[in-house]
Amino acid sequence: MRSLLRLWPYVRPVRVRLFGAAFVAVVASCLSLVIPLVLKWMVDGPVADRDPGGVWLGALALLLLGIAEAVLFGFRRWLVARPLAGVEADMRADLFRHLQRLPVAFHDRWASGQLLSRGTTDLMLLRMFLAFPLTFLLVNGTTVLVGFVILLAQDWTLGLVLLAPVVPLVIACSMFETRYSVVARRSQDQVGDLATVVEESVLGIRVVKGFGRHRSQAEAFRGLSVRLRGTELGKARLLGGIWGLITFVPELAIGAALVLGAVQVADGDLSAGTLVAFLSTALALRWPVDSIGFLLAMSQEAATAADRYFEVLDEAPEEDAPGAGGERPPGPRDGLRFSGVVFRYPDAPEGSAPVLDGVDLHVRPGETMALVGGTGSGKTTLTALVPRLYEATAGRITLDGRDIASLPRERLRAEVAMAFEEPTLFSASVGENVLMGAAEAPGGPGAPRGADTQETGPGQGAPDAQADPARQDALRRALDIAQAGFVDTLPQGAGTQVGEQGLSLSGGQRQRLALARAVVGRPRFLVLDDPLSALDVHTEALVESALRRVLADTTALVVAHRPSTVMLADRVALLSGGRIAAVGTHQELLRTHAEYAWLMSGADGDRGTQLTGAPAAAEDAERTAR
Repeated sequence: MRSLLRLWPYVRPVRVRLFGAAFVAVVASCLSLVIPLVLKWMVDGPVADRDPGGVWLGALALLLLGIAEAVLFGFRRWLVARPLAGVEADMRADLFRHLQRLPVAFHDRWASGQLLSRGTTDLMLLRMFLAFPLTFLLVNGTTVLVGFVILLAQDWTLGLVLLAPVVPLVIACSMFETRYSVVARRSQDQVGDLATVVEESVLGIRVVKGFGRHRSQAEAFRGLSVRLRGTELGKARLLGGIWGLITFVPELAIGAALVLGAVQVADGDLSAGTLVAFLSTALALRWPVDSIGFLLAMSQEAATAADRYFEVLDEAPEEDAPGAGGERPPGPRDGLRFSGVVFRYPDAPEGSAPVLDGVDLHVRPGETMALVGGTGSGKTTLTALVPRLYEATAGRITLDGRDIASLPRERLRAEVAMAFEEPTLFSASVGENVLMGAAEAPGGPGAPRGADTQETGPGQGAPDAQADPARQDALRRALDIAQAGFVDTLPQGAGTQVGEQGLSLSGGQRQRLALARAVVGRPRFLVLDDPLSALDVHTEALVESALRRVLADTTALVVAHRPSTVMLADRVALLSGGRIAAVGTHQELLRTHAEYAWLMSGADGDRGTQLTGAPAAAEDAERTAR
């Protein structure tokens, strides 16, 4: 009940229709209890008196009661259908909105299939619960109470016979709920695991086919399916057991009441009409009693679904520091500064070394700083701290003297643009994908891009570029900088749909569109994570030439793995051992720092020999850069 009561804020706006539907259903169900009373009157009256007219009158009354009951149940369904569809839509929208606001660390921990199942299967279970079990637990409970009052009023001894199974049934239902809740949770979690496998296999179909791994993927899927099948069979056994018990025990009570009532009729202590009415009432209560098993099962699955749904909503979203809501004018131009920055991933084992351990770095205003380091040195992590995709564990990062921790995230992400090493495109047009980096901020089309891009999907925060000349110009400029002229050769140009993950494009094309998205809003600060790794040398040279014009007016931090990318920078910072080991120009570091020379040379061999091989490595690196 605690889990299901949390649905009340969503149900409250439609409570009048839900309560109205429950009232209508109670009236309709109670009408079925009037039928035995009509039968009693017919048996003890017109049938006993051999009055055909009275029999036809009673039959007409039964027909009208049946029609009224059917109409009322149909009206109940009409009352709840539209409101509950709205409740489900609101809950799904809240879940999606909350997912957009959760930190990246949350998404690192959670499988996408688990989140997908919460937004689909679990919400469907909750809608079904609100539409049927919630109402009929009330309706059937009320019907049983009213029915037993009628039974006891007709003959209290027979009524007590039918009440005898109540205690064992209550105990059985309590045990059933306890066991069923565990199995229901396991089943819904396994559905999420299965969804994850399907999603990963579809998105990675090129890898699966390229390595001929379809059989192993099928085996993995089959294994999860078998586990889910076993869990579902366990649910079926529990449900079958409780349903059998709930059906069998009352049947025994009805049989005993029938025998005892027949004896009383034979002795003249009970009229035949009363016995017919009693048994008809008891049989009318069979459905409300028999339904308890699967209503409890559906309610338990809904409670589990509510737990899983609110499990995500209870996760703390990204929050700005107190007082960070107002606009803060930039201070004197100081560029981007890292001061004693320490970072450890939230799920890292306790006592493990931090990824970044006291990083001090100053990127001057208008300067382009290349960040170089070995694989796993923390370059990508450092760049992710700038727009606060992760929060620094300790230390301070400032933009023009403003601590980013005190800036509203919207304003921060309006000033900082990123291009990731792995470009992500959405199932939308080329123009929409690029213009996600230029969502309008207050001030009109020429203003810096808005930070709402993290919450707006394609087609929502980026109006059609064709409809806005300013946005069309910005789109064309960004595509030119990224050397994405291939867009003009696509079937509908910038309006061409690129498909899921942009897999209809090559890696280099996706990377160029991601770069265009980063520069389209003319950001003040630019963070590029190895943005040219998928380009051929000729395209890379053209992109670098155009990118230099952008970098001339921007404070930029560029992760670089190749000397050609390093040549875009004014200075270079070497990240090693979680710290900045050296800062200088490319040529200075080649001459003075053996590790940097080794990284830039691309030479094979053990880094332990780099001190003796530093001069040769420097020559190799300088030759490669040229």
